[in-house]
Amino acid sequence: MTKRKGYVHWRWQALWWHHFFLLWSTTNGQTRYSIQEELKQGSVVGNLARDLGLGLSEIFERKLRVASEAGEQYFSVDAGRGELLVNDRIDREDLCGQSASCVLPLQVVIEDPLQLFRVEVEILDINDNPPRFPSNQINLEIAESTVVGVRFPLESAVDLDVAPAVCCLYS
Repeated sequence: MTKRKGYVHWRWQALWWHHFFLLWSTTNGQTRYSIQEELKQGSVVGNLARDLGLGLSEIFERKLRVASEAGEQYFSVDAGRGELLVNDRIDREDLCGQSASCVLPLQVVIEDPLQLFRVEVEILDINDNPPRFPSNQINLEIAESTVVGVRFPLESAVDLDVAPAVCCLYS
C-alpha cells in the first residue's frame, strides 16, 4: 500500500514539473519602456532585439514589425541595431488628456514562425504647459480686523500638465 502511494506521489510530481517547464518555455514576459513626451524623431526608446531575446539577423530575416494599438505609428524599429525608435512627436496631453497614467500598447509581430509580443511604452509628462489664471491681475480687499489664517479662495489656475485644483491665498 505504501509503495502505491509513493508511486502516485512521484507521478504527480513529475507531471507538475513537466507542465511547469512546458508553460515556462511558451510564456513571454511583457516588455515595458518609459520615455518622456516630446522626444525628437529618431530618439531611442530601448533595445527591442535584446529585450525580446532576438538576434540582429532575426529582425531582418523574420520581418519584425511594430503595430500600434493607438492607430498612429509613433514608433519604428531600426533593423540594423534592433532598437525601438520614436517615429513621431508624442504629446501626452493630446494622447491621454488628464489621465494619471499614459501607456501606449504595441504589438511586435515576427514572422516565420509567427510570434507576437506585447510591448508597453509609458509616456512621462514634462512640465511644458505653464499654469494660467483667468485674469492677469487679482485685487483683494482685506480688512485690518481680519483674523490671521483666514483663507481667501482664488479662481483656479488651468494647467494642462496636472488635474485642475483650487488655489488659496493665506493671510
